[in-house]
Amino acid sequence: MLSYCTNVHPAEDLDGVVDQLVTYAGPVREAAGLDVLGVGLWMPATLAHRLAGSPADRAWLRAVLDERGLQVHTLNAFPYGGFHADVVKLDVYTPTWAQPERLAYTLECAEVLADLLPDGVAGSISTLPLAWREPWSPAEDEAATRAFAALGAGLRDLRERTGKVVRVAVEPEPGCVLDTVDDVVGWLAARTGPDVPDERRIDPEHVGVCLDTCHLAVSFADRRAGTAATVRRITDAGLRVVKVQASAALHVEDPLDLAARAAVGAFAEKRYIHQVRELSASGDPLAADDLPDALGGALPAAGPWRVHFHVPLHHEPAAPLAAPVELLGLEGVALLAAPHRGAAPHDRGTLTWAVLAAGAPTDTLVAGIAAELRWATTHLPTGHESQTTRRTA
Repeated sequence: MLSYCTNVHPAEDLDGVVDQLVTYAGPVREAAGLDVLGVGLWMPATLAHRLAGSPADRAWLRAVLDERGLQVHTLNAFPYGGFHADVVKLDVYTPTWAQPERLAYTLECAEVLADLLPDGVAGSISTLPLAWREPWSPAEDEAATRAFAALGAGLRDLRERTGKVVRVAVEPEPGCVLDTVDDVVGWLAARTGPDVPDERRIDPEHVGVCLDTCHLAVSFADRRAGTAATVRRITDAGLRVVKVQASAALHVEDPLDLAARAAVGAFAEKRYIHQVRELSASGDPLAADDLPDALGGALPAAGPWRVHFHVPLHHEPAAPLAAPVELLGLEGVALLAAPHRGAAPHDRGTLTWAVLAAGAPTDTLVAGIAAELRWATTHLPTGHESQTTRRTA
């Protein structure tokens, strides 16, 4: 189940989403030579609320999808709204999972997805890793725990009412409360055991992990524990890989090199935060919260850098930069694409297409996304139940 994430295209209402499908997703499917294309929809909270309460609007959306050979297996419920504002930065992490708006939004997304899913297909929804790391208090952590317990109850109820399985995937991201795969595994596993009280128990049948290959690369998973070992930690803990988001990140081998600094500096922009990690001599990454901070001296530049900038899978940046989809190795990506304890949608997610292709004609963006999808169908395994989403941003 291969799809691409539509939050590359600005839209915050139903008419805008339909226009995305007509202008971009349908032509992308044709250009990629696919009979059916999955689209990983992003809908802001206002639209999720409208669709959850309107069977007629959901029917119209389904009709548009069907007419253009498109299917929805997965939603991106990480950004709550305003994802294409002039400046997003840390706003993308609000509201947090300690705030009731986040739970309500996610359940409304699940309601919508259940009605859009093809028969016999489990759906997935990716969500943020609780919050940006600060401020974050024990009281907020407890509130988030109870919210996820309530989420599981809501998803079980949805399954009983509709017969549709929808799972939520927590997406670890550098700089957040749950920064790495180890963080999210530890947090979820501590709350899924049979001895955990019901009001605090997270249901591992309906809540699992979203693996983002860009985030894995930024954390130097390949040079530390290894990508395969990182994935095994999830399943060894009794958790699911619910969703895989596949894109590359920027790699700077020598951040003291003037040409390298100039090349990576071109990716610093005001809309999104681009976290940077430097591999230290001890093997532990050093952190800078944004690319301008790293270039300004927040990192010693004594080891290679990885930058949180979602680069298309098929794109090889000009030297001296590199694309860590190759550094992770196709074997690692293939492992991520393999099914783990159930269906895991694969979403091609180069969210930064909006930055990379700024001002480009529509047909240029369509051709670029289609080329990436063709790369994915050639290089990633097929014939299994995995869902992969291609992300951007």
